Amino acid sequence: MKTTVFAFALVAALAACSANSDLYLIGSDVPQTKVRVATPSVEVKEVTLPAYAAASEIAYQTPEGALKTAKGVLWAEEPRAAVTRIIAEQLDAGTTAQVAAEPWPLLDSADTTLNLRIDRMVARADAQFELSGQYAISSFSGREKLRRFTILQPIIDTAPATIAAATGAALAQLSKEIAQELR
Repeated sequence: MKTTVFAFALVAALAACSANSDLYLIGSDVPQTKVRVATPSVEVKEVTLPAYAAASEIAYQTPEGALKTAKGVLWAEEPRAAVTRIIAEQLDAGTTAQVAAEPWPLLDSADTTLNLRIDRMVARADAQFELSGQYAISSFSGREKLRRFTILQPIIDTAPATIAAATGAALAQLSKEIAQELR
């Protein structure tokens, strides 16, 4: 009985905390041009993020180098799913390939697979938003590529809206780089 009462109290407390949070979406612009690529279809595997970037809280770096979370604000979507979806949407709209996030929705398997591992996704104290990591492109034709990337977006502050916009801009830049590798 005590365990049940405690569980209900904990759930109620967590609900009360999140009810007063502002929610932010990662910015996402649709590419205006299409890159002709060498593959007809691409499956984007679930993106790997560092723990602080996968959390629902929006993190930023202090001048001392510590990572802090913005008070009273959360990501509107689970970050791993949001980044995976945005990369898939950007590549689908910006290339001639059919692109979808896993699980692949069509009966025939995708010709190409994209694995993306993000090592850093943070608003740094030096007024830069950093997106860095590695991606792997594999296809049934035997073409494989492994590339590291670092994308820096200037930011004016570490406000949640600024971080959300910079995250979206960095993901758009990464999608363009990946599209060029798919050529």
